[in-house]
Amino acid sequence: MSGFKACLITTLLLFASAQACADESSTRQLSLDGVSLRIELADSKFRGGAEPLLEWIKRSLGIVTAYYGNFPTSSLRIQVVPEDGGGVHGGKTWGYRGGFIRVQAGRDVTAAQLLDDWVLVHEMTHLALPDVGDDQSWFSEGLAVYVEGISREQAGNRTQQDVFAEQMKQMPRGMPQDGDRGLDHTHTWGRTYWGGAMFCFLADVEIHRRTGNRFGLQDAMRAVAKASGGLSVDWPITRVLATGDAATGTKVLEDLYAQMKDSPVTPDLRDLWTKLGVVSDGSTVMLHDEAPLADIRRAIMQPRANKT
Repeated sequence: MSGFKACLITTLLLFASAQACADESSTRQLSLDGVSLRIELADSKFRGGAEPLLEWIKRSLGIVTAYYGNFPTSSLRIQVVPEDGGGVHGGKTWGYRGGFIRVQAGRDVTAAQLLDDWVLVHEMTHLALPDVGDDQSWFSEGLAVYVEGISREQAGNRTQQDVFAEQMKQMPRGMPQDGDRGLDHTHTWGRTYWGGAMFCFLADVEIHRRTGNRFGLQDAMRAVAKASGGLSVDWPITRVLATGDAATGTKVLEDLYAQMKDSPVTPDLRDLWTKLGVVSDGSTVMLHDEAPLADIRRAIMQPRANKT
């Protein structure tokens, strides 16, 4: 069986399963921030009812809208699947008919857990990037990891200290290991998620540095989302990066990709965080505004005006 046929059959089976679940759900049609939103949610399956889950969806959509200036799609279907326990368990996103997100949440999930959730923002972020292919999944996943933290901080849903504490703990997992052949060729979990996030972090800092804080990765990704239409289309990563660079007037993304795609690159993250004014003593993260690149840190975390 060809890869295309296998992928098509898998997709059809997933949507058949999703439709079966939808038949047992209460469906709501909402219009929010210019998005036609279809939410499939079985109210009686969740101990807290539907309202906390609806607020979670609205909040997550607002966070992603604020980061990109507009929500990446004009329509979105979200299916919330109940599972045992609490919390949010995971999700998957497709660029099907505008966008479809299937997310699993515990029947005992609380409003506090939903307020602290990262999964739905991560999944919604996927909608803003074209499908770049399996070899570059590190970029789609890494971008979603990186943008989730920045966008939630900009929206007041996380603190800078919390975002950087997670980076300092997790991003070293994205460093090259023995036998690494570059991001396009080494598809371990660490390199895919945190190696990709490290690429985005390095690019964001460098774009801000080269442009005197006039532009950052956020501007590049807004331009990509606007030009492409997001996940419903296939773009090679070279086109994505060239589009982003054109928006910032730099070659940061293309140059960094040339360095990291085929060869292991090990940046000194600790030194970069220190220059940004981010210092950890092991239990807490302190921010120092007198650090040489503190203005870049503040600019990255500064909320941007939405587009009209």
